[in-house]
Amino acid sequence: MSAVVSYADVRRWNGERLDAVHGELGKRGDELVALQDELDGARNPDGWTGDAAQRSADQHRRLIDGMRSLVAEVATVRVAVAAAADDVTALARRVDAADHEARAHGFQITEEGGVRDVAPPQDVPADQVEQVKAERIRVRDRLVDEIEKILDQAEAIDAALAKTLIAAEEDEIEPGEGTSLSDAARTNEVMALADSAGKPPHNTAQANADWWKSLSDEQRTALRESAPAWLGNRDGIPAVVRDTANRANLADTRAQLRGERNRLAQGGISEDEQEKADQIDAKLKGLDAVEDTIARDDRQLLVLDASGERLKTAVGVGDVDTADHVSVFTPGYTTTAEGSLKGADAETQELVAESQREMMRSGQDGEVAGVFWLGYEAPQESENTDVLGDSVVSSSSAEEGGAKLNEFYKGINSSRDDDPHLTAIGHSYGSTTTGYALQGGGHGVDDAIIYGSPGVGTNDIEDLHVPEGHTYRLEAKDDPVADFGRFGGDPSHMDGFTDLSTESSGEGGQVTGHSDYLQPDTTSQHNIASVVGGVPENAVQGKTDGVGDALSYVPHQAQEGASAVHDWGSDRISDIKDLF
Repeated sequence: MSAVVSYADVRRWNGERLDAVHGELGKRGDELVALQDELDGARNPDGWTGDAAQRSADQHRRLIDGMRSLVAEVATVRVAVAAAADDVTALARRVDAADHEARAHGFQITEEGGVRDVAPPQDVPADQVEQVKAERIRVRDRLVDEIEKILDQAEAIDAALAKTLIAAEEDEIEPGEGTSLSDAARTNEVMALADSAGKPPHNTAQANADWWKSLSDEQRTALRESAPAWLGNRDGIPAVVRDTANRANLADTRAQLRGERNRLAQGGISEDEQEKADQIDAKLKGLDAVEDTIARDDRQLLVLDASGERLKTAVGVGDVDTADHVSVFTPGYTTTAEGSLKGADAETQELVAESQREMMRSGQDGEVAGVFWLGYEAPQESENTDVLGDSVVSSSSAEEGGAKLNEFYKGINSSRDDDPHLTAIGHSYGSTTTGYALQGGGHGVDDAIIYGSPGVGTNDIEDLHVPEGHTYRLEAKDDPVADFGRFGGDPSHMDGFTDLSTESSGEGGQVTGHSDYLQPDTTSQHNIASVVGGVPENAVQGKTDGVGDALSYVPHQAQEGASAVHDWGSDRISDIKDLF
């Protein structure tokens, strides 16, 4: 940077280049913070004593101090670069406006910032000469004044960035409080800027998105560096920001749960407290599963919520902020983070890859992302005694979860400048939750897919607010859950759905039962991937009738045969809980 900023300098300033630097600093900062585990692993082993151990410990301490300072410097410089990029972009607009006004009146702004009269008006009537002259003087003076303001602003931008760079160069930036590298990024300067952003007025997807977009680049960067826990679960905030905040909150969430568990254990756990202790243990195992999952490439942690009885989470595969096609899969009965996340993540990854292949096969370009959404507490086997009887899983979890899922859908669209092709997918009780989410309306879902569904909470497809012809249904052979019709009636008999095949075809093999619809190399997975990838014409249509469907068509005089089929179904009730 120069000591004195000239008008020629300002004309050459490029906000996009500063944005690129800002992005690169973010990557480097993330890489530095990710070295925390290696630093922790490099500590002296327990029991090692003596002079060598002391020297090693001192060296390790110096290394940590140096890393913390570096992380703080990168975070602070990144915020300063964000502010400069924002200011330079705004300044460029002022320069363009001044140049445009100058040209419109026959003036030229020189590289030195002077105003030259290059095209004075010709053939001015004698009685208007003085008036025209006075007007041109006013325009010239206005341009001179604007140029001075532009240069003053440029000097201020230059000085602010220089101040931060010099402070970083001379190691004058104090790391944030705390012992971890992520704590070090929360410097006083960063935290002050984050605090200046405030919070959204309401916790809705649209309010959150509007608030985020209203912030300066500097404030947004400070919030990413400070990563407040509340930011990670706000629908309408960009996925990359939610991911950063939720990852930063993992350690604190674990510490809080362990602290709560230790308090329960003091003096022994009573019989009344055992259920609470078991819930905490399950949440801790769920955190282990989350950490293992997001350690894989191309993952985004979009929900991390340890409140309530069970851990709630959502993990994306791919970039939800930029993908052309985004799917959101909602699972059902007995699903938990600790027991289901690993397998669900693998299925999501395979579905994303298959959807990408279907696009390419059709000659289309674009990127696909998929989200496994467990942002609600799915019913558990221990909560129900009779899956088919009067005490069947109630719709309350689906209705409550559906309201949250509706906001999640809205958040994907409202957080972006462009709406992706959004597909809602629901399996089993998750299809019921999906149904209630869609009934909330305003969700921006372009396609909906249900499979193994006990009902979507309504018997009228128009209640789902999905474009006509874009709601799909799959039912596999020997899937009794798909014929329950417990929530709004059996979707197999709802008008408006497009039936997709689950049987063998040239596109893949057959699936049977309740749990294998996303198995690779099956017609079922191919069909779901075709819809997700925006090429539903590649899907194989076809309907498989289950036992319940057959029963609905048994004539009254053939009740003896119907009873026999029902007895067959009743014998399998004990197996059905394992199918959800």
